[in-house]
Amino acid sequence: MQKVRKVVVPVAGLGTRMLPATKSIPKEMLTIVDRPVIQYCIDEAIEAGIEHIVFVTGRNKSAIEDYFDQAPELYSSLQNGQKADSLAMLDDILPDAGMVSFTRQQSPKGLGHAIWCARNLIGHEPFAIMLPDMVSFGDTGCMAEAIELYNQTGENVISVEECHPSETGSYGIVSPGTTFGKGFSINGMVEKPKPEDALSNYFINGRYILQPEIFEILETQKQGAGGEIQLTDAMLSLMKTDNFYAQPFTGRMFDCGRREGFVEANVAFALKRADYASASKSKISKMSEYTGLR
Repeated sequence: MQKVRKVVVPVAGLGTRMLPATKSIPKEMLTIVDRPVIQYCIDEAIEAGIEHIVFVTGRNKSAIEDYFDQAPELYSSLQNGQKADSLAMLDDILPDAGMVSFTRQQSPKGLGHAIWCARNLIGHEPFAIMLPDMVSFGDTGCMAEAIELYNQTGENVISVEECHPSETGSYGIVSPGTTFGKGFSINGMVEKPKPEDALSNYFINGRYILQPEIFEILETQKQGAGGEIQLTDAMLSLMKTDNFYAQPFTGRMFDCGRREGFVEANVAFALKRADYASASKSKISKMSEYTGLR
C-alpha cells in the first residue's frame, strides 16, 4: 500500500455563484473571518499528512500563487513596525519550499479535465483531491478521516455526509454496501438524482482519494453533463475494476461556493475561534435589534 502524499486542488473555476465579488477576486481568496477559503483547505491537507499540493489554476488566479509566496515589502514593513506577531503568523501559513506546484487548465472542460491536468505532477501513485469551495468544520479534518479509511483498505475512498432526502438533487449520491470500519463499501453513485431515484441520502462532499488509473480513464473520457468531462463518470468506469469505499465525515462541510454556505461558515468559524468567540456571540445576539429578525 502506497502512502497518500499528494493532493490535487482545482482552483480554475470562475466562481460565478459568488458574483459580483468574484469578478476581480478568485473565489478561493474570499475570507472566512480573517483567512481566505484556500487557507482552510491547505491547513486540512497538512493536518492529514499531505506532503505536496498541486493547484490546477486558470486565468486570473495569480493571487493564489502570490498568497503562497513571500511578500518582501510587507515583511519589511512589519519588521520596521516591530509587529512580531504578524510576522510569525505569515511565516506559519507559508508552505515549505517545494511543497506547492501549479499547473494550468487552459480551457474550462470540467472537474474531470482539471484533475487530468495534474497527471504528470502526481505520477503513478494514489492521490487525494480536495475541492476548496467545501470547507471542513469539525474536531478532525475531513481529509484526515478519509485517509484513515484508506490506510485500512488501500482502495479508492470518497468522503460523504448525509443530506435531507429532499435535497439529493443537489449532490452526487452514493449507494451504500457493506460496513467496513467507520465507513462502508460503495455499490454505485449517481449525479444529482431526484429524491425518488436516489440510491441513499449520502452525498459526496468534495474529498476523494483515488488510484492513479483514473488518469487513463479521464484521458479518453467523453463529455458528460453540461458538456464537461465529469469526474463522477470516470469514477464509475474505475468502479468496474476497483473497489470504492465511503467515509462519513463526523463534522460538516460548508459549501463556500454558495452565498448561504459562505455566510454560515463565517459565523461558525467566528464562534469557534477563541479570540473571536465572545465578541462574535455578543454581536450576533444584538443583530435582531437592527435587522428585525427573531
